[in-house]
Amino acid sequence: MYEILFPVLIVAGIGLIAGLGLAIASAVMAVPKDEKAEKITEMLPGANCGACGFSGCSGYAAALAKGEAKPGLCSPGGAEVAAEISEFLGLGGVSVEKKVAVVRCSGSADYTADKMEYAGIESCSAAVLLAGGPASCQYGCMGLGDCMKACQYGAIEICNGVAHIDPARCKGCSMCVAACPKHLITLVPYRPQAVVRCSSCDKGAQTNKVCKIGCIGCMKCEKTCEFDAIHVKDFHAVVDPEKCTGCGKCAEVCPRHVIDLLNT
Repeated sequence: MYEILFPVLIVAGIGLIAGLGLAIASAVMAVPKDEKAEKITEMLPGANCGACGFSGCSGYAAALAKGEAKPGLCSPGGAEVAAEISEFLGLGGVSVEKKVAVVRCSGSADYTADKMEYAGIESCSAAVLLAGGPASCQYGCMGLGDCMKACQYGAIEICNGVAHIDPARCKGCSMCVAACPKHLITLVPYRPQAVVRCSSCDKGAQTNKVCKIGCIGCMKCEKTCEFDAIHVKDFHAVVDPEKCTGCGKCAEVCPRHVIDLLNT
């Protein structure tokens, strides 16, 4: 009887002492909660996308509570969340410009062909490791959907081998931007403006060989623009969204029809 009782009591005593030690340590080393930060976290959408420049919603909330950040940096939350946080913090109105993601490639199966048959993992990040991916254009979309999988809002679809983003659904969280291994997706202000659907850095002759719609750097758009908003860099046209007025003249003169206007 005693041979069993004593070991049980010893183990129970050790457990009791350890439990008391942990309780005391948790009380002494406890990190005080920031109730203001917790309330702000509840106001944020919880996407944890990092578009605000912080590690996530809790990081942004902590910075807001300390006065180290301004409301309006949360793209998924938009103006509504910015206004709610501003009111909670007792700040004035905050103007928020919505941003959306755009894919700078239009080389669908109608205009280009794969250079090889890919039968590996259904992932752009995996496919790009094999000779730059199956697409004949080394700068083109592979259409394997890493961006679509990263999007939490159902704003991206793969159509005929190329990613397409619905600006009405896009929250500008930048998750797709981070997911694209070829860096074909960028965020732009959600207002009328020209978008060049090509990122090829090859010379025009080479681009023409692999894609029927790729930018050949002819500079017609650059010469037509009255606002100095579009220039040919690295053999493809690039639009400055801060200068572009969305007049559409560059799209009209583009012989490759690779420029379109962002619908708002």
